[in-house]
Amino acid sequence: MAPLESVFTSIMSSPAVRQRGQKDKKALSSASTPLKQDGDLNGLLKDTKLPEVVSSEWDYKLALGVITLLAFITRFWGIGHPNEVVFDEVHFGKFASYYLQRTYFFDVHPPFGKLLFALMGWFVGYDGHFLFDNIGDSYITNKVPYVAFRAMPALLGALTVPTVFLIMWESGYTLPAAVVAAGLILFDNAHIGQTRLILLDATLVFAMSLSVLCYIRFFKMRHEPFSQIWWKWLLLTGVAMSCVISTKYVGVFTFFTVGCAVAIDLWGLLDIDRKGGALTLPDFAKHFVARLTGLIVVPFLIYLFWFQVHFAILNRSGPGDEFMSPAFQETLSDNMMSAQSTGIEYYDSISIRHKETKTYLHSHADRYPLRYDDGRVSSQGQQVTGYPFNDTNNYWQIVPNSIVDLSAAKPGMTVQCGDFVKLRHLVTDSYLLSHDVASPYYPTNQEFTTVGLEEANGDRYNDTLFEIKIENAKGRQQLKSFSGHFKLIHAPTRVAMWTHTSPLPDWAYKQAEINGNKNIQQSSNIWYVDEIPSIPADSPRLVKEIKKIKHVPFLKKYIELQRAIFYHNNALTSSHPYASQPIQWPFLLRGVSFWTQNDTRQQIYFLGNPIGWWIVSSLLAVFAGIIGADQLSQRRGIDSLDERTRSRLYNSTGFFFLCWAAHYIPFFIMGRQLFLHHYLPAHLASALVTGALLEFVFNLDPVGLDENYLQQTQNKTPSKNKDRGGKRVVVPAKERMTGQSILALWAASGVVMAIVIGGWWYFLPLTYGKPGLSAEQVIARKWLGYDLHFAK
Repeated sequence: MAPLESVFTSIMSSPAVRQRGQKDKKALSSASTPLKQDGDLNGLLKDTKLPEVVSSEWDYKLALGVITLLAFITRFWGIGHPNEVVFDEVHFGKFASYYLQRTYFFDVHPPFGKLLFALMGWFVGYDGHFLFDNIGDSYITNKVPYVAFRAMPALLGALTVPTVFLIMWESGYTLPAAVVAAGLILFDNAHIGQTRLILLDATLVFAMSLSVLCYIRFFKMRHEPFSQIWWKWLLLTGVAMSCVISTKYVGVFTFFTVGCAVAIDLWGLLDIDRKGGALTLPDFAKHFVARLTGLIVVPFLIYLFWFQVHFAILNRSGPGDEFMSPAFQETLSDNMMSAQSTGIEYYDSISIRHKETKTYLHSHADRYPLRYDDGRVSSQGQQVTGYPFNDTNNYWQIVPNSIVDLSAAKPGMTVQCGDFVKLRHLVTDSYLLSHDVASPYYPTNQEFTTVGLEEANGDRYNDTLFEIKIENAKGRQQLKSFSGHFKLIHAPTRVAMWTHTSPLPDWAYKQAEINGNKNIQQSSNIWYVDEIPSIPADSPRLVKEIKKIKHVPFLKKYIELQRAIFYHNNALTSSHPYASQPIQWPFLLRGVSFWTQNDTRQQIYFLGNPIGWWIVSSLLAVFAGIIGADQLSQRRGIDSLDERTRSRLYNSTGFFFLCWAAHYIPFFIMGRQLFLHHYLPAHLASALVTGALLEFVFNLDPVGLDENYLQQTQNKTPSKNKDRGGKRVVVPAKERMTGQSILALWAASGVVMAIVIGGWWYFLPLTYGKPGLSAEQVIARKWLGYDLHFAK
């Protein structure tokens, strides 16, 4: 906190500090001169003879060109190494191949980023023959244009760097501040490493930065409402935000960031005492509807469009079928479920399989123990479990709900939705039953067991009755194998048969628990008939007709896919050796091993530039401290900052800080697997805060129109920074800083960038995967105990 204390001390000791409540308070000379109300600002600016280099801002343009060139060099250098599948390329490369094969797949992310990879593959004539099955598989041997695939994120990653520079430039910051903000992204190992591989984060981060840039451009046009350029930047902001959320659902954090700024802007427009004059309620409604259309409606329509493209391309059956309903699967060609489904009849022998865990309903002669480990008592009935492999103990005979002599069974009686049935376990000749006894793992769920024929037809008759509830059934439709997804509801107690992934103890041979779930609406209660072994090979029931591909409305398919995505996204709770917690990210406490090669001792370890990350994290704390100190001083009647500086600190730097918080804090309440790359959007925002705060620390005035400067140069006074049209004019930073020395700022910026470049260079072998490092070199880079390979 030493930097914060020095800043606060210098502010409080400055002549600009004003003690409120004193009778003899004197205003600053710049504020004591009355302003004329009819000044023509345009005329003033024309009469003011500024150096040509100032008006052209050649130095910003030169810096932008150099930074852009360096961004392309750092992202594309050695992009062909390694020529093997790296980390999550096994997923996103595979998805690109599926698109090119038009084979349906399922993923928890929206389609936009994956469609870009498929587009690149299509450009270079790739046919999708390689499925990226294993990390380390050779691209050369399998003839995959992997450099073209990697070039897409590298391009977007390179463009992110000048976008950050433009954000600072458009926000009116000085050149050194813009260079520092862009340089922190330019020479960051994490941003470089993530953008050189077939991964989605380059698209996400670029679209997020572009959203911020477009909104800033839109906000600068706020005094020209409903003009062509005003609409242009409003709609471009919406398009950019749609690309964020169409890549990953964490893009909603970008919507929240811009949404907060828009809400504050609208609140200001509602003020009857606003400087630009009060708006009528109809005019305010126009502003509200325009922003609602440009920032909500248009992005949502674009978001839907990518799903329409997704469905249009993926029209063939594939590995994603099992995540979707039978009705959805029937819209795909070559679907095995539709081709092999067979109607179920009473007295068929069937195997029943859980849709999500793929375990079979199973039973064997062993009994539940008298007492479980927690002291609860069981029924000591026959065990009913879930078994992952095909086995004769998985076979059950489906019989009607009446006492029937099996020898007198009549064929052709179909099982339909809503039927009450019994399930007879063939090997042990017992009937499935559930009752009001707690299950082994879930005290609130019911135990499943079996009883003999005498009990099933006697006192326990009702306890052996189960209702067939087919998902999305149309009336009393027949239950079919594969396509008939159903819930098995216990008739007396109305619980649904359910299983999960936690295995039972040794007394159940580590098999899955089957129990009665009281939440019958839960989607994980779904089962289907996997096999009908009792059907003779020559049965006419096995003769299949060629079925036509069915049509399901787009919105129905979209809603089903959304529900599946959110469910499986939330289910990503299993442990991972390189998972990390959000509290670790700003301090870069650990990274992720992407790829290793034993022969050459080469490795790619996903890690940010530690020095750069520690600098930006420290300045985030400094910013929070400055805001707290300013609030405290105001409570004590002391103006430690002039209003313009405070406004810039809160509104501009505060917006960047809000962007960081919105892209970081929500991860603390997520229960899914998290990795360091989830922090990249927040890290970009922290780089913006760092550049802005560096300028503030050196006590430079905010960029804007300086009345004193114009008075001194032209002996004229503008009218509250407005021209005759009532539009505020913002003067570029170079013009605003005329007469001020920024050598100290340049010196500080140079020191920061030199340190950052040194950190980038030191960890470069871990980012680019070459050259290989000796054990001593690896150990030297384990600054915070990073779990690097080849340390021995």
